[in-house]
This record gives sequence, structure tokens and C-alpha cells, in this order.
Amino acid sequence: MRTSGKIYSLVLFFICVTGQALADTVVIHASRMIDVASGEISAPATIVVDGNKIVAVNPDELPAGATVIELGDRTLLPGLFDMHSHLTLDFFSGNHWTTAAVRETPADWALHGARFGRQTLEAGFTTVRDAGAWPGFPDVALMRAVDAGHIPGPRIYPAGHYLSITGGHCDVTGFAPGIMELGPNEGIANGVDEILRAVRYQAKHGVKVIKVCATAGVFSAGKQAGAQQYSDSELQAIVEEAARHDLKVMAHAHGSEGIMAAVKAGVASIEHGSMLTSTIVREMKKRGTYYVPTIYLSDIPLPENTPQDTIDKSNYLAPFIEKSFQMAVKGGINIAFGTDSGVMRHDEIGKEFHAMVRRGMSPLHALQTATINAADLLGVTDRAELKPGKLADIVAVDGNPLVDIRAMERVTFVMKDGVVVR
Repeated sequence: MRTSGKIYSLVLFFICVTGQALADTVVIHASRMIDVASGEISAPATIVVDGNKIVAVNPDELPAGATVIELGDRTLLPGLFDMHSHLTLDFFSGNHWTTAAVRETPADWALHGARFGRQTLEAGFTTVRDAGAWPGFPDVALMRAVDAGHIPGPRIYPAGHYLSITGGHCDVTGFAPGIMELGPNEGIANGVDEILRAVRYQAKHGVKVIKVCATAGVFSAGKQAGAQQYSDSELQAIVEEAARHDLKVMAHAHGSEGIMAAVKAGVASIEHGSMLTSTIVREMKKRGTYYVPTIYLSDIPLPENTPQDTIDKSNYLAPFIEKSFQMAVKGGINIAFGTDSGVMRHDEIGKEFHAMVRRGMSPLHALQTATINAADLLGVTDRAELKPGKLADIVAVDGNPLVDIRAMERVTFVMKDGVVVR
């Protein structure tokens, strides 16, 4: 009795996800794969994985005794990166997100992260930079649990506690005096002395990146979304101290003055960058500063129970955000993929690709933002391409994303570190 290719694939899929009968060497077949650096398509495509590494691509001979995974009419890509996620935050389950900071605990947030980390991984994102969490380092705990193999999830580069001025964006505001009053250990730092303490405390407790809120924001108290909050000298101190600990700095920044101040201070990336100017674009290009646009947020409604001030700020920034994205693409600055997941649904992060492409970015450029560009921003060279010697982080999507970028919303196969997780 002959077994159809479809049933054969399903059987192999079952074997892989249940962790049984897998050989050390795995051969993956698909209709095509994309070289994200060049845009070239190889068809058909064969990748040989041994342990957690890619050892051959389209070899003349296949190893004997390997487990074979037939994926059919799908496109292979390297594992994806999200450079602006909040795995421990949840603005879309329930209606208490505006008070979650004082109603929940680090244990709650870590459990959110376990759930959303799995969703993120199953969406094809094998590496994320987590852009800050509420106090207690739940994102660091999540990273350690994933690294130890206790729970499934992407590789996580956590920011720990956001750095913010007192009462600024990333401080917990809007409550009565005495409720969740935070200090330098929790990231709320004013002046150089407190900033040094805050950065050192983050480094002590295992963060992999420093997140600074250089300007006001949308989802925080106040009527101005873009006002600069840290001074130029304070931003410089943050970057210099982070560098002493071999940490890069990512800067939340909406307004033009705050963006420019953060760029000149030497941050690695501008997050959101809602009000870019031609002068800022030139400065970012000169310095190699990355722009992480989180543009899909502009396409979705605000969460339930959003305060009126937030609605007003969001509406005010909307036209600037569109202009800034187009200016960044045209200006040729470095762009890395980021979603602000947590403020948007974690299981919809693949929609960021289409959001960028429909605003003028090419499909190949969009793929590069989530692979080789993101790896460059993160400072890693062991992944982001389907090449021998790279980590076996591999995804497959239905269709060809160079033809239809929405294929990136149809991830059907995920391998991380040589292990099939979807």
C-alpha cells in the first residue's frame, strides 16, 4: 500500500514535534528557498542539519540514515527576528491593561511571557529583543527558562527595566502618591549619578540591552507624545555606561529633538522614530543608527479602555509616522524589524511585513529587516542566513513572500536550534 506525500509529511511532522525517532542529521526539502542577502531563489531546496547547525545547502549527495522532512510547495527562510517585542506584556486579553502594573506581579508577567514566547516562536521568530518589562526582571527570567530548555520560546535579549525620568514615559504613572513609586533599581533615574546606578543594576541582573525612553510616549500620562525627556548629557551618560558593560542602547523616541539627541548620544537604534526629519535621516545614515519603525501599530485600533489622551496623541502622530517611514526607506538608513508586540497581539506579528511593504518597502528589503539587518543590529553572526555553519533556525511559509509578502503570515514550519517546534 502506497502512502501519499501529504500523509508522509504529516507523519514526519508528528514524529518531529513529539521528539521521537529523529536522527542527529535531518534533511529538509521544499520547493524553494530565499537567499535573504541577494534575493536569489534556489528551487528546489534542500538543507542538511546536523545537531543545531546547518551543514550543507543543496548538496550533491545526501547523508545516509538522516530523517527527511518533506515540506512541499513552501519557501524556506532563516529564522526571523523581532527587535521590539514585549513578551511579558498583554494589552489585548481582558480590559485591565491600564492598571495591570499595580494589579499583577512579576510572576504573572513571566507566565504571560511563557505563553506569548511560544506564540512568537510558532510565528517563525526565533530571536527577539525584548524592549523592557515592568519591575522584577520577568523578561530575564523568561530568557533563562528558554535557554535552559524548560519552556519553548525564541532566543531572548531582554532589556529588563526601562530607563525613564520620574513621571516620564516608562515610569508607572497615573496612580495616587505612594503607589508603585520606583527608583534607579527599577529604572527610574534622574541625573548622571542615578543613571549610572540604574544601568549598572540592569547589567548586574542579566539584561542584554539597555532601553531608554528618550521622549514622551503614546501609552503614558501626559498630552505631549514627542517631548524630549532625558537631557543630552543624560543620554550620553547612558550610552557610555552601557558600553562599559558591552551593552547596546535602544531608544524609544517619537519627537524630532529627542530622536536627534539620542542619535548623537550614540544609541544603536531609534524605536518608533515617529517624527524623523531629513537632517535626522542624514545623521542616522552617517552613524549607522538603526530605525525600528513598529509601523503595523498604525493599522490597528487602540486597545479597549484606551484613555482619551492616548487616543489624541496617537491621532496627532499618525501623519508624521507615515512620512517618517517613507523618508527612512528612501533615505537608505538601516532598518530593523520590530512590532511592539504586547501593545499589539503577539500572534499577529507577521503582519508587520505587509504593513511595511504596502508603504513602499520592497518585499526583499522587508525580509532583510527581520534577518540580516536585525542580526547586524543585535551584533550576532551565527544566524539569519541559510548557510553552512549557521544555526539551524529555519522557517517555511506557504507561497513565495517575494511575490506575496503576506506569505509571512502563513508560517507552517519552524525549526529552532535544530529542533522542530512547529
